[in-house]
Amino acid sequence: MSEQQNAKTSEQAEAKKEAKAKKSGKESKLLEQIEALQSELAEQKDTYLRLYAEYDNFRKRTAKEKADIYTNATAKAAEELLPVIDNFDRAILAQGENIDQGLKMIHTQFCEYLTRLGIAEMKAEGEKFDPARQIAVMHIEDESLEENVIVEVFQKGYTLGDKVIRPACVKVAN
Repeated sequence: MSEQQNAKTSEQAEAKKEAKAKKSGKESKLLEQIEALQSELAEQKDTYLRLYAEYDNFRKRTAKEKADIYTNATAKAAEELLPVIDNFDRAILAQGENIDQGLKMIHTQFCEYLTRLGIAEMKAEGEKFDPARQIAVMHIEDESLEENVIVEVFQKGYTLGDKVIRPACVKVAN
């Protein structure tokens, strides 16, 4: 082999080494990038799992608080009703001794309790019929009355603020 061929061969070998070095440099950069992305993915996954666990705990805690609120409200309402029941028991034991007066007192006590809760009796008789607030169970024809006027209340209706708890059962004219 001539010197020229040797030089050419050694140049080719040198070029191959350089290409190999460049290739391995690119591969190592790619490997570093892959490792960085895998690390970032693991961090994101950990963050996601922590947020999911936190949300799940929040959901469970609020469900328990909601159940506790209902239980506490029911207990408070029952606690307020117990004196009314006690008075009914006393009235039953009295049997005849001023029972009318006792029942009126119990009725007054119960109405006061409803007022403290914010529950109000709906005024219906003489008013215009409103299907959102009353249920018409009877209808009469009476020319002396206006159309859709409530003539009689069979069962009182009650509201809590603007919410109808129980609509009134009424008789409507015309």
